Amino acid sequence: MGLIDSLLLILAASYAFVFGFLRRVNEWYYVGRLGNTKYPLPPGDLGWPLLGNMITFLRAFKSDPDSFIYSLVSRHGRTGIYRSYLFGSPSIIVCTPETCRKVLTDDEHFKLGYPASTMALAGKRSFHGISNAKHKHLRRLTTAPITGHEALSSYVPVIEETAVKWLDEFSSIGSSKQPIQLLKEIRRFAFAVITNIFVGSDVDCVDLGLVENLYTDLNRGMKSQAINLPGFAFHKALKARKKLTKLLHGLLERKREMKESNRKKKKKNDMMDLLMQVKDEEENQLEDEDIIDLLLIFLLAGHESSAHGILWTLIYLAECPHVFSIAKKEQEEIVKRRPSTQKGLNLKEIKQMDYLSKVIDEMLRRTSISFANFREAKVDVNINGYTIPKGWKVLVWNRGVHMDPENYPDPQEYDPSRWENYKAKAGSFLPFGLGSRFCPGSELAKLEISIFLHHFLLNYRMERLDPECCVSYLPVPRPSDNCLARIIKVT
Repeated sequence: MGLIDSLLLILAASYAFVFGFLRRVNEWYYVGRLGNTKYPLPPGDLGWPLLGNMITFLRAFKSDPDSFIYSLVSRHGRTGIYRSYLFGSPSIIVCTPETCRKVLTDDEHFKLGYPASTMALAGKRSFHGISNAKHKHLRRLTTAPITGHEALSSYVPVIEETAVKWLDEFSSIGSSKQPIQLLKEIRRFAFAVITNIFVGSDVDCVDLGLVENLYTDLNRGMKSQAINLPGFAFHKALKARKKLTKLLHGLLERKREMKESNRKKKKKNDMMDLLMQVKDEEENQLEDEDIIDLLLIFLLAGHESSAHGILWTLIYLAECPHVFSIAKKEQEEIVKRRPSTQKGLNLKEIKQMDYLSKVIDEMLRRTSISFANFREAKVDVNINGYTIPKGWKVLVWNRGVHMDPENYPDPQEYDPSRWENYKAKAGSFLPFGLGSRFCPGSELAKLEISIFLHHFLLNYRMERLDPECCVSYLPVPRPSDNCLARIIKVT
């Protein structure tokens, strides 16, 4: 027995030594090579070699994503800034309005720092991959065609026609007592809208089902480990990107041919047409690679954010009948005020949807469709008396800000009334980012959500089969059953 006890003691001591040694390898390597810094590093640790804190992160995001940031706060205090090792890089997490604002608005000291998988899949010419100066130039050229008043007004009838058609289709299935995977169907709706806006009538020659499946594979690889081997999400996403790039290049060529053969015919321009016509101050047009990389990400973000935004708003409306009632009444009042000669919605009416706007903002806060924005320090930066080392990634933790009770009392509660007479301080509301990299498609996404909800509130209700269904949070929050439900038309 004495020998066994000794062996067990030796094994326990060896385990403790190896465990303690391995837990410090990242610290020794990444922190040790920094040398002396003017200010201390933020509190935290860099976890295991290679893996860092990814296991803890993935475990939290499997069921309780807020526990990851809450654990840092509880262990190290409310500093608003912590060190970690995530997505293959030593990282600094910022999660208070002040620290988030400082990072997102400081283009001099920070650049984009998305994971290697995101950078590879988004493309060198997309907004994810270009420098701040190039981004500023390209954004100036493309913003008006995407979010200008004239552009948004032209999208309204396209979105409305599609929403009416698809809601009727959803309810037809519901009337037969057959449930649908609501997320899947809303994604199809959102994808039909965004392809119509960006590609126009040429979308008829595209297999939308195939393209949507390719985008599903692409999205799953965006924040995965960049392992290009069969069986890994990144490998599958790279193959999807290659096919999508080939498809978009074919559409560009088709449009050029059609333009040459129909020079005298006037045709309404879609987004691809507009991007092909954009010129800078020196009369230079965008190259094909610019257009394809831009469209690739616009199409992905344009339907994913809208689809998940619509889904979660429907879920919250079903859970909060009083919110549904107020929102429905507002939409009925808008229709009552409409001139008899007017057919359908217009942009002016949408801007009058004050309560619905609060409903959508509260959904964006409560859901945090994108949990973080990614940056990288270009030089050593001092924030709150701590050093962010040059070359380290900086994760602006949107979800941590949105679910902080010091910013939003009872953050777990879905409460649109919290936005009445509420002035959010800079950095406290980040669904579309902040600063020069603020999402250029935010207005289009909110427009699409508003139009869909307008018709849903007036004419439909939703019945979920399993309201207690667990939620998966990566790559974005979604019910694990894709929200099995019936859409029921009301009289």
